[in-house]
Amino acid sequence: MTEMTAEQRAFSVALSGGGVRAAAFHSGVMRYLAEQGRLGDVVHISSVSGGSLFVGMVFYLNDYSWPSSEAYLSMVFPRFRQILTTKSLQRSALRRLIINPLNWRFLLSRANVLAQAIEATWGVNGDLAAIDNVPSWSINCTTAETGRRFRFKRMTMGDYELGYASVEKFSLAKAMAISAAFPGGIGPLSVKTKAFQWRKRPGEWGQGQGSAVPFAPPFKRLHLYDGGLYDNLGIEPLFDIGKQTLKRDETLDLQAKFLLVSDAGAALGRKPILHPLNPFRFERIVDIALDQTRSLRVRALMNVLQRESESGAYLGIGATAGTSIHRCAAGREPIAARLQAYCWLSEAEARLAAAYRTTLCRMTEPSFDLIARHGYETAKWNLELLAGWPAQATDLSVIAA
Repeated sequence: MTEMTAEQRAFSVALSGGGVRAAAFHSGVMRYLAEQGRLGDVVHISSVSGGSLFVGMVFYLNDYSWPSSEAYLSMVFPRFRQILTTKSLQRSALRRLIINPLNWRFLLSRANVLAQAIEATWGVNGDLAAIDNVPSWSINCTTAETGRRFRFKRMTMGDYELGYASVEKFSLAKAMAISAAFPGGIGPLSVKTKAFQWRKRPGEWGQGQGSAVPFAPPFKRLHLYDGGLYDNLGIEPLFDIGKQTLKRDETLDLQAKFLLVSDAGAALGRKPILHPLNPFRFERIVDIALDQTRSLRVRALMNVLQRESESGAYLGIGATAGTSIHRCAAGREPIAARLQAYCWLSEAEARLAAAYRTTLCRMTEPSFDLIARHGYETAKWNLELLAGWPAQATDLSVIAA
């Protein structure tokens, strides 16, 4: 067998939002990848909300470097489990908002207080400059003023309408909090545009970073919200929906051959709509609009994966192994038979994991273990049935060199 090149083994990962439910699910997906020795092949991570909280903690727990597969299994995953099952970001943020009068000014922009909780309760106190450059990490948010995807990547922030600014000293905890700043529940984090030097590419997109020129955004302040408002899958930095192709990472000058999407977003519940005078009726309308936007992105992605199965995999929370393995067994009978012998979570347990509420509260150990196991198993049966999944592992330093 011809050995695969580093670029052929490289793959990108998109991690959805969904609070601590998403963080636990993604941690299980990564545990499977680590057991296969594949964390060193990740070249680009794109995350939203709970996915951003998870990735930020992975970097923090490994001294702000992306962990090896061995380090993730032996140190990062156990410590992450301990933190999520012993500490509550939501309670810490609420306590800081109520007790500290200096935080009362953040009553309508509670992402600031959430950032304080991430620093004090989870211990994330580094700047964006502390994070290793490889793999690339896109922390996705939403700009209220433009309605575009606002992102932090390496040591820059911005969106394509506003341009981009250097933010070496920007707090990692703030970037994580912004990515999870859902309207109503948390609220935005406000940024003064004059505090940064902005540059923007003139003319059409794609002229190269060197073509950027100084630019003054037309807003004095930017109000930055949860990236899930724009794209709760977090796939836009990695997948061109219009062209329906994988994107090339300009920074690494590398195009990953495989995209792994871990989606732990909550399904839209079926329930009667509230009375027209009930103020929470509008929340239901917003949930419907967001669910439809997410569904369109999933359909575009699945259209490509069904046509080109070697280009990626979609791992959706709530999927059951037995039914899915049987449906995908054609042409893979020996592997399917082996997988059917595995003791999977039941359909009821998978539904229970998917139904866990979207929150930032402390998880119980049984809840974390259930959802993390569901993430692990969903990755296992999906990827082992997939003929296009590269089986060989490598060290990321090969790509970075």
